[in-house]
Amino acid sequence: MTVVTRFAPSPTGRLHVGNIRTALHNWLLAKRQGGRFLLRIDDTDAERSREEHVEAIHADLAWLGLDYDAEERQSARFAIYEAAFERLIAAGRVYRCYETQQELDLKRKILLSRGLPPIYDRSALSLTEADHAERAAAGEHPHWRFLLDHDSPIAWQDGVRGAAHFDPRQMSDPVVRRADGSWLYMLPSVIDDIDMGVTDVLRGEDHVSNTATQVQMFTALGAQPPRFAHAALLTGSEGKLSKRLGALGVADLRESGIEPEAIIALLARLGTSDPVDPALDADDLAATFDLSRFGRAPARFDEAELDRVNVAVIHRLPFARVADRLPEGMTETAWEAIRPNLSRVAQAAEWWQVVTGPVTAPVADAETQAFLDEAAGVAATLDWSADPWSALTTALKDATGRKGKALFLPLRQALTGMDHGPDMKALLPLIGQDESVARLRAGAA
Repeated sequence: MTVVTRFAPSPTGRLHVGNIRTALHNWLLAKRQGGRFLLRIDDTDAERSREEHVEAIHADLAWLGLDYDAEERQSARFAIYEAAFERLIAAGRVYRCYETQQELDLKRKILLSRGLPPIYDRSALSLTEADHAERAAAGEHPHWRFLLDHDSPIAWQDGVRGAAHFDPRQMSDPVVRRADGSWLYMLPSVIDDIDMGVTDVLRGEDHVSNTATQVQMFTALGAQPPRFAHAALLTGSEGKLSKRLGALGVADLRESGIEPEAIIALLARLGTSDPVDPALDADDLAATFDLSRFGRAPARFDEAELDRVNVAVIHRLPFARVADRLPEGMTETAWEAIRPNLSRVAQAAEWWQVVTGPVTAPVADAETQAFLDEAAGVAATLDWSADPWSALTTALKDATGRKGKALFLPLRQALTGMDHGPDMKALLPLIGQDESVARLRAGAA
């Protein structure tokens, strides 16, 4: 059986770190199994769904490299939901209710005051057809609940949590359709998973109770439930659930200079005992993706760790991957020289400015000026096609007796205006002989 996974975001906002992790898990599982990864836009909430958010979801997934095999929109599938809903009505698995939110809140408060779980009492099941007709005549429209089977204990083998068991008697029959005819999340999701042939559902542990209800919905519709796995939720670096994680979007990460490879490398391994390895590409990560390696403890997302991974990724990025983001005229040789000093690709522009000039060197004392003047004379005579930095420093060491910091720092300052930076052996050929001589002479003035 071909493995089919899906990512089902609601287009009511931008994707955040938790969404990305869910999408990635489903993508990795499908890729490892040679299966299919589907995108389903859950846009049944017409009031809150926005087309710009759909476009942003597409853009974010493309930037991350999470390609999908097919896309569906729930807003185009209402006829499918109606047909399945009619089947459930005929089977007696959904029923009409009329309580207002205030009435339901009162019922819950009464139950809680008695030390009882706040479970819906199913009072609407006692209504007769005459009662329904009377309410309809009065202009009342019902909302609909799914009737849980109290005689069928709910159980599944969770891919992360292991054996899961729920007693349907301790659960409220969920509302699946509002009085205005609009759908809530639970039932359309099940209908879609059946129709789209989804075999595996990977999501956060906050959906465990939803899964308990949906298992019975699959059965009621005559389908085998997919395999479920619920990963532990992300926590912030402070060790508790962080509101920031819910607001940390792909756009924010991208704008801050985080590379998609860094996000993928980190989120693929968070919650497992496997080390985060920035050298692994998507194929490598998929080959090692294993639900059994995920623990049940909250997964700690640390932005400082993401920064560290990002730096390691940048230090491996080939020129072709970044060429369109580099300053005009910057070559592959220049990128490879500057890359080890970057924590963001955008910083390449600063170092390219050091190469192309002008630079402002610190004012040197008389002794250093004399040294730089001698350096300029030596630099003018060198064969620049070989290794000019080694030739320059060797000649100056022999001529002046300088070594270490006293030898190298004045040269770096005069040539780059900086106390630190890329390896001068790689940088000096980029600056060029004429410009290097001019900078050394300027430092000697």
